[in-house]
Order: sequence, then C-alpha cells, then structure tokens
Amino acid sequence: MTERKYRVLFVCMGNICRSPTAEGVFRKVVADAGLSELFEIDSAGTHAYHTNEPPDHRARAAAERRGVVLADIRARRIFDADFERFDFILAMDEDNLRYLYEQSPEDHRAKLGLFLEFSAAGAETEVPDPYYGGSAGFERVLDLVEAASESLLQKINKVQ
Repeated sequence: MTERKYRVLFVCMGNICRSPTAEGVFRKVVADAGLSELFEIDSAGTHAYHTNEPPDHRARAAAERRGVVLADIRARRIFDADFERFDFILAMDEDNLRYLYEQSPEDHRAKLGLFLEFSAAGAETEVPDPYYGGSAGFERVLDLVEAASESLLQKINKVQ
C-alpha cells in the first residue's frame, strides 16, 4: 500500500446503529491489518435526529461482544464538505444513497455507493435497519458489515 491516506465515510439515516457499526468494524479490520495510519474512517447520518449521541446501546453491546468498540463515536449529520473530503461515501441502504445523490455535487457522485456492494458474502445489497427490532437484528448488521469491511479493504489494497 502506498502512503496515500484513504478516507471512508459510512452513512445511514440517524448515525446511531448501522453506520457507526460499520465505522467501528472497518476501523478494527484496518487496525488488525496494521494499516490504521493510512485511513481516516468516519460515519454520519442523512438526518440530524441524534446529533452528538453515542451509538444505540444495543449496537454497542453487540459490537463489544465481537471486540469492536463504538463508545467514542458520536452521531452527526453529513456535511457538504464531506463530499469533497472522503474518497468513499458508502450508504447502508438505497434510501440514504438516493439522499446522498440528491445532496452531493455532481463531480463527487462517483464516490457514492452502497456499502454491501463490496461484500462477497451474499446477494444482499442493503444493511437492514435494526432499530425497531430485537438483538438479532444488531447481530445480523454485524455479520453483513464484517464481511463487507474485509472486502472493502481488499479492494482498496488492489487499487494500490
């Protein structure tokens, strides 16, 4: 890998379940590969419902059971400057991806995509929102995000 810094932003609606989980998991995958200094990893929401709140306690608990720490993450809304700053802006679902396309400058739309497009683990394209369900939903999110995180890092490594 070159010394170029890669900036990855994960996006869901409120930035308290899926996108902070993706941020935490991808940070761990990158750290486990010894590449933390080459990445800036963040998450944001398309809406400001939970600004400055930590991730949902169920997301934190599920992640901690897998050795992923989310405690330092705070919800924020995506900023206009994020479209320029980040190399990859990855939505958890089609609704949030549509929002990103509507908000982004045209010359930055190539950076947008669905996070699960990077997963080799299955045919699912969206990370389901676990907020209104039980703990199994948060475990499912972790399964999907872990698989996609590994594949995303492999793809970035191949681009080198």
